[in-house]
Amino acid sequence: MTQKDRLFFTAAGCSVILIGAVCMLAGITFLRAVFIAVNAATLLAYGYDKYAAGSSVRRVPEYVLHIMAAAGGTPGAFVGQQIFRHKTRKSCFRTVFLLIAATQLVLLIIFTVMTK
Repeated sequence: MTQKDRLFFTAAGCSVILIGAVCMLAGITFLRAVFIAVNAATLLAYGYDKYAAGSSVRRVPEYVLHIMAAAGGTPGAFVGQQIFRHKTRKSCFRTVFLLIAATQLVLLIIFTVMTK
């Protein structure tokens, strides 16, 4: 991981903390606040990467976008792909993204069944 990648992770982490804190101040429960914050940060990362794709600014590495989705930001990633029309045609990226989403869905179903 490069210095610039660490900087991006730090910025993403700070945005998750900030958004999560604002949500909690608004009376949202902790888990919901974390979910909202992670997805908002993921959506912002897709928007930034789309902006960077058309300019000379450093892009967000694909593995970072996948890590953000795997950390719970799958809905934000999906919305970001649709809103910004970004990473929708690259089949390799989409395959990994869909595997992450499918894995999360299976785990959610298993967790739901086991907690009944």
